[in-house]
Amino acid sequence: MHRIIKKTIKYTGYIFLLLIIVLIAGISYLYYSADMMQPKHEPMIPMREVPYADTIIVVPAEVLYKDTLDLRFYANNFLRHSESGLWELFVRGDALERGDAIGKLSADLLHHQEKVFIDQIREIIPSDSYLKFLRFFIVLFNRHLGENIPEEYREEIYGISLSCTHEYDFIGTPYERQLNYHSAHDLGHAMQDYMLVGCSSFAVWGTQSVDSSLLIGRNFDFYVGDAFAENKQVAFYAPEKGYKFASVGWPGMIGVLSGMNETGLTVTINAAKSAVPTGSATPISILTREILQYASTIEEAFAIAKKRETFVSESILIGSAKDGKAVIIEKSPEKTVLFTGKEPNRLICTNHYQSEAFSEDERNLDNIRTSDSPYRFARLEELINEKQPLDTKAAASILRNRKGLQETDLGLTNEMSINQFIAHHSVIFQPEKLLMWVSTSPWQCGKYIAYDLNKIFKGYIKLKQEVFIPELTIPEDEFIETPEFRHLLTYKKLTPLLLKKISRKEKIEDHTLKTYLASNPSLYYVYEVVGDYYEAIRQPQQAIVYWRKALSKPIPKLQEKERIQQKIKKHS
Repeated sequence: MHRIIKKTIKYTGYIFLLLIIVLIAGISYLYYSADMMQPKHEPMIPMREVPYADTIIVVPAEVLYKDTLDLRFYANNFLRHSESGLWELFVRGDALERGDAIGKLSADLLHHQEKVFIDQIREIIPSDSYLKFLRFFIVLFNRHLGENIPEEYREEIYGISLSCTHEYDFIGTPYERQLNYHSAHDLGHAMQDYMLVGCSSFAVWGTQSVDSSLLIGRNFDFYVGDAFAENKQVAFYAPEKGYKFASVGWPGMIGVLSGMNETGLTVTINAAKSAVPTGSATPISILTREILQYASTIEEAFAIAKKRETFVSESILIGSAKDGKAVIIEKSPEKTVLFTGKEPNRLICTNHYQSEAFSEDERNLDNIRTSDSPYRFARLEELINEKQPLDTKAAASILRNRKGLQETDLGLTNEMSINQFIAHHSVIFQPEKLLMWVSTSPWQCGKYIAYDLNKIFKGYIKLKQEVFIPELTIPEDEFIETPEFRHLLTYKKLTPLLLKKISRKEKIEDHTLKTYLASNPSLYYVYEVVGDYYEAIRQPQQAIVYWRKALSKPIPKLQEKERIQQKIKKHS
């Protein structure tokens, strides 16, 4: 009996060891067989024409800087820093030429963007060893990413990667990193419980638009820290194939988040509820780039959307000058549906599906039950009803709105607001006129500056002058001049500082706490939640929970605020 037990244990151990070996071998195979399909090209030597004596000679291109770093030239491309604070990129040619030009013109901006992104990740994963471990899982997850991105866009990304830093090669090669960054939006909203993405958009035409033409507004609420949005970029493309187009994003981002092409077709994206993906497919921004570059009608856009498989769910709002209306392409990993709206001359899009095809989808129903998407949808309905027929200034006022239903004071930065003070950018389109307005910092409170794509795409621009149209500028929000806004800036500045101190269990000075508390009236509700702000704040594990509960409350009425202030004064 004893021998039988020993043999059983022995053979069980062998089987267990064999299973471990098979598992390690399987994972190793998946890791080392992963192929990002990096393009293979000889080193590029772009040329440029220069006058010499009485003739023109061709010499190798180099980046030329004029007016310090505000204007840069490379071959037939250029990058300029507008007085508005926006970077304006103009590129043309085939995919590799475009990518090479983007990289050469914006190498310093690419480094800054990557550093900010990696620094944010390091706040969560402070160890380089863990980051290397994270790379291992990203390679496994995205092992088929290359084959899901069209060759044209892989070549463009490869061209950009040639100018990227090698500082972060422990995470991946420059090409691998740039390719993976294009799926960051998808991974961000796949983890919806962490709500990195929560956009709001709308379209009106006919009787609901001042001049009956199509008008579209959108907030792109993708938040990876304020530093990530420092270098907003408007890119103007003249690709060798397809339509010319304009896109709003950040340096190195070739996917489309918000954009319009020369035919008056527009694309904006809104995250929907997704299951956590188990593997990669086509990133949403790459799909929408393909739509913007190769579609001129709703029918053509829908055909492109149907042929691509995505690994997250998304609502893609398509505006079309040729069709004179807007639609929403509701796309999940399982199906693609065209939603034309339930009301005439109007379409609203937040973060849940509206079509009959998704009416019984459990993820969508859960999203409607548990997220702030329906509330923002209802608020957009209310504002459009109140302000119609809309013009561009009315559209901007809606995108800037910080109140709740029936003008309820929700408190600033509330996720139920249209303006949550986290937007990377905000855009207004008039497709039939080929006009677009892009917000300037801070968030959508700054000026909206107008671009006439008719002139830009035809080359009617003077590089020494501003490209935007000053007389069409929508002024900055008057809210910027209020004490409340200055308190908001203090709150936004101190929040990451305090969170960092709490995570490190460092002491927080009393004067910092008092300044922070005074910056956001909603924090007075911490007293209602835990009774004692100063004691609560010194409990590192609970502090964030308290703040979140406090911020979900509306701003207290004046008499309530005074009562709590007296309590604070007495305590301190």
